Amino acid sequence: MRKHIVAGNWKMNNDLPQTELLITELLKQNKTSDAEVMIAPTFTNLWQAFESLRQESIEVIAQNMHFAENGAYTGEISASMLKSIGIETVILGHSERRAYFNETDESLAKKVDAALANDMRIIFCFGEELADRKSGNHEGIVESQIKNALFHLEADAFKNIVLAYEPVWAIGTGETASPEQAQDMHAFIRKTLADKYGNDVAESVSILYGGSVKPNNAKEIFGKPDVDGGLIGGAALKAEDFYAIVNAF
Repeated sequence: MRKHIVAGNWKMNNDLPQTELLITELLKQNKTSDAEVMIAPTFTNLWQAFESLRQESIEVIAQNMHFAENGAYTGEISASMLKSIGIETVILGHSERRAYFNETDESLAKKVDAALANDMRIIFCFGEELADRKSGNHEGIVESQIKNALFHLEADAFKNIVLAYEPVWAIGTGETASPEQAQDMHAFIRKTLADKYGNDVAESVSILYGGSVKPNNAKEIFGKPDVDGGLIGGAALKAEDFYAIVNAF
């Protein structure tokens, strides 16, 4: 059975005291669902977050990593560095990394390989822009992002990969993605996996939705058969809202 996962991407928010406060608030919340819970603080606060949650059920994950193991890459962080402080899962390919830092399918394929070589779990993100959706090319864009970055892998690798669909056009644009649109794309993603790796692999991979999930829409979105959880942005910065989403399952 596929895992339900709710991951909070804190992005470039929260200094150390704010991180500690939010973790304290998260630990006060009641959890009534079976969902795995993850949070992704900034690099500077990963170790403190990991230490604070070492004995808890909330997993601390990273927002990004470099494909090289070490070397002259000023400001970058490698998979082995993350592993050395207890981080086992990393987000790769987030739409903001693609848009603002020019990450490509090719560079992401190298990051995927580096993460898997270090026995890390990956939350791999992808999704189309508004122009792609309006032109009707949204499925083609998503298919190419998945194939270019992941389809060089053997089927066994998908035991360590979670997919996260981000309709970029529905985040901060005034446009709204319906639960039905989310389901349609998730079903297409699962079919794309099945066509390459077979139904067993496709049915085993969790696919998260990253399109502005909030407490008031999480239950309907998570109720769709191919939506296995959410990659949460803004709502992850408020403990009560985040756990309202976690408990929507």
